[in-house]
Amino acid sequence: MPIYEYVCKKCNKQLEIIQKITAKPLTTCPDCKGQLKKILSNTTFILKGTGWYATDYASNKGNTPKASPPEKKKDSSAASTETTTKIKEPAVTGR
Repeated sequence: MPIYEYVCKKCNKQLEIIQKITAKPLTTCPDCKGQLKKILSNTTFILKGTGWYATDYASNKGNTPKASPPEKKKDSSAASTETTTKIKEPAVTGR
């Protein structure tokens, strides 16, 4: 059952009430008998990472990532030539 939040317009007291979805909303404050207003609050439900859906419920029909082939090792002389950067001048246009 969901938790509904109310605030009293008269005494500003906030209430958290567990109610069925089909239940009628509360209208009177239990303390001062003032009028209650249902309020909306932010949720703290956050999914991060692969999550339970991806690991427990998702279908595996073609959705699995393919493993990339391992990189070949290069000798040290080839690695040193690859780290140098060549700067090219922009082409001159005839305008």
